[in-house]
Amino acid sequence: MRIAVAGGTGLVGQYVVDELVAAGHEPVVLARSRGVDLVSGAGLDAVMTGVEAVVDVSNLQTTSAKKSIAFFESVGRNLLAAGARVGVRHHVLLSIVGLERVGLGYYRGKLRQEEVVAKEGSTPWTIMRATQFLEFPQQVLDRMPGPLAMVPRMRTQPVAAREVAQHLVRLVLGPPQGMAPELAGPRVEELVDMVRKLLRAEGRRRLLVPVTLPGAVGKAMKGGGNLPTGPGSRGTQTFDEWLTENVQHVAHNAHGGHGHGGHGHDGHGHDGRPGEGG
Repeated sequence: MRIAVAGGTGLVGQYVVDELVAAGHEPVVLARSRGVDLVSGAGLDAVMTGVEAVVDVSNLQTTSAKKSIAFFESVGRNLLAAGARVGVRHHVLLSIVGLERVGLGYYRGKLRQEEVVAKEGSTPWTIMRATQFLEFPQQVLDRMPGPLAMVPRMRTQPVAAREVAQHLVRLVLGPPQGMAPELAGPRVEELVDMVRKLLRAEGRRRLLVPVTLPGAVGKAMKGGGNLPTGPGSRGTQTFDEWLTENVQHVAHNAHGGHGHGGHGHDGHGHDGRPGEGG
């Protein structure tokens, strides 16, 4: 099957492409580096011929609600319209656990994206919300160069990006489900503790400064607003296991070229999101 992967050069997107190839399918990467502008739609129709399904893991790096809404609304509409023109039968979107509970500006864009997919298009759809990725602490550090590491107090249940991709591929190859069960990792973690472990494992000397974001957002992040609230799929790899496996290569592996920017924010980003490369 010919399957388009929006944001296919990002962290999760690359894993989705790999999983599709391994399963004998033909991925079509939709990204600026491949001549496709998801925001304007330029170049989209030229590569969508023969596509039967779409996996959208596109992303951008912003904390602005206005920019986030504009991006995800445009991308969602363009993908749905291009898909409808070629008869796409299944549109799968990666989203984020806790969108309604954590009032980040970025999350408002993701909510709008979900609305576009669920209410505006004619293509059967599946939306899977996932928690932050195991790669998230490295991304937080990479966005804060210098001796200080100001890390938000946040409870999360991180999941391996590769496992997210595997779930997305299983979903896109199956029948549309609407809202799929949420995906999270096997264990609840504190982001500050994860960053501390990462710094220790890499032998890096940086002053870690835990911070609580102001207002309701900080309260929600600290209080578990990013955690799943019901039953759903759970990944198997813990952060400690991921650290043991990846610490020597973590600086390379944590970058995906989101450009959901990459998840620049490639994974679920600094503000707690997942996503990647538009």
